[in-house]
Amino acid sequence: MNKTLILSTSLMLGVFSLPAHAEKQECAAVNKAQISALFDRWNDALKTGNPDAVTKLYSDDAVLLPTVSNKPRDTHEEISDYFVHFLQKHPQGRIDSRTIKLGCNTATDMGIYTFKVKADGKNQEIQARYTFQYAFEDGKWVIEHHHSSAMPEKSDAKEHH
Repeated sequence: MNKTLILSTSLMLGVFSLPAHAEKQECAAVNKAQISALFDRWNDALKTGNPDAVTKLYSDDAVLLPTVSNKPRDTHEEISDYFVHFLQKHPQGRIDSRTIKLGCNTATDMGIYTFKVKADGKNQEIQARYTFQYAFEDGKWVIEHHHSSAMPEKSDAKEHH
């Protein structure tokens, strides 16, 4: 038998298979409303005052680029440490504007949010740009990247006494 015939026969019989990583990935069914609700889940975790309740919403290898810290956080220990301090300000967030993009087992929620915080005995509002990058892992949506940065220009958000 010649080599061409063997190769042709092998291909027809499926002797050669694609590597596991080349197989088609199943994508979780998701819509923009479900991704929008993930911010509410995160915001509700903030309201508990428990940094572990917030941290568990992040993937094991998540990266947090926080609003009020210059240090990138890329472990659960570092993410939790950030929230220990941030939660002392009793933050309550609201979305001002957003864009949601959906992918296969990934979703991005990005826009502008405002936090009411209590600092130095005063109520303040901090407006910031945000990006939450979510991944569908082990049957649930987790935050794999969260970037938040204060607005570079003065906003209409006012300080309340």
